[in-house]
Amino acid sequence: TVEEGVEDAIKGEGEKEASKGNDQEVKDQNTSGSKTEDSATKANSGQDQEDEVPKLTWSKYDFVPGDKVIFEDNLVNEENGEFPSRWDLNQGNIEVANFGGENVIMLRGGSPTIVPYIKDSQNDYLPEVFTVEFDVYINTSTVDIYFWDRKNQKRASGDQNRLQVTYNHMRVFNASSYHPSKELKKRRWMHVSIAHTNGKLKTYMDDTRLINIPHLDFNPMGISIHYYSASDQNLLYIKNVRIAEGGIKYYDRILQDGKIVSNGIRFEIGKATLRPESMGVINEIYELLSEHPELKFSVDGHTDSDGDDAFNQKLSEERAETVMKTLVHLGISKDRLSSKGFGESKPIDTNGTAEGKANNRRVEFVKI
Repeated sequence: TVEEGVEDAIKGEGEKEASKGNDQEVKDQNTSGSKTEDSATKANSGQDQEDEVPKLTWSKYDFVPGDKVIFEDNLVNEENGEFPSRWDLNQGNIEVANFGGENVIMLRGGSPTIVPYIKDSQNDYLPEVFTVEFDVYINTSTVDIYFWDRKNQKRASGDQNRLQVTYNHMRVFNASSYHPSKELKKRRWMHVSIAHTNGKLKTYMDDTRLINIPHLDFNPMGISIHYYSASDQNLLYIKNVRIAEGGIKYYDRILQDGKIVSNGIRFEIGKATLRPESMGVINEIYELLSEHPELKFSVDGHTDSDGDDAFNQKLSEERAETVMKTLVHLGISKDRLSSKGFGESKPIDTNGTAEGKANNRRVEFVKI
């Protein structure tokens, strides 16, 4: 009887140890996974881990916007019903409208085509390294992004140099096409991103890179947005258009300038809440810090001159802190990072143009 009791006791202790091991394994599994998703869940708003915040799901989003804005239109101060002031018309009917409580460019009938209103647009104004971004409320029709100005530039090699976008399809004519496998809503806001680097082209639909072309057979010269619509009843809306020039790789910038300047980290208007497309830049900074453990950064926030000085100062501090906390939650040691805000006190461009303001709204990673 004593021997049986001892055996039972030993067996019970073994089961406890096995249970503890299983519990630890489950705990480890639950705490693993996407670092970006963890950071987005806990640090997006710059608040403590206990706060409930929207979850970012762009963990594999590797798009990094160009660092010098060539053209930007966020439709601020545009009048409803008028033609958007920062654009030129090639054909069709286009007006500013209010959709969902915010200004949008409404493309109506007549197969509308618009081009950015840029000085000297007759010449090739796209550098070898550039990015294009915009939001489109997609429907069952298609929107085409031509890589030349259809009003002011002479087409070099036919009418096919374009990216075609539908609700579930991207296609670069004469090069590549892709259909996402997941089910997508036919009517929704979609973020379109395009990155060109010395003849290499990548295109993105929301959080997914769809097309990666190593060598284009044409030279992008400008941008036109075209929408085929047979009726005024089938409308398309776009907003937040930005064209930017790319730059040097992040590590090379640190060696050359001692800092990285990025206006690709975006926030909700007047808030310190990260927008999902910011994760491309933040992931790049995370990789840089992971590969170079000797690096330490001061995360510095800057705003444009719109609004109250005191508000901008506080906002820049909160935004810098949000980015710092996001990197910490990704896995970067807190003692390698600090944050500061400078408000509107250190502009790097004029505050008299939309492009200048976009360049001034930035986050800098300064080597310390």
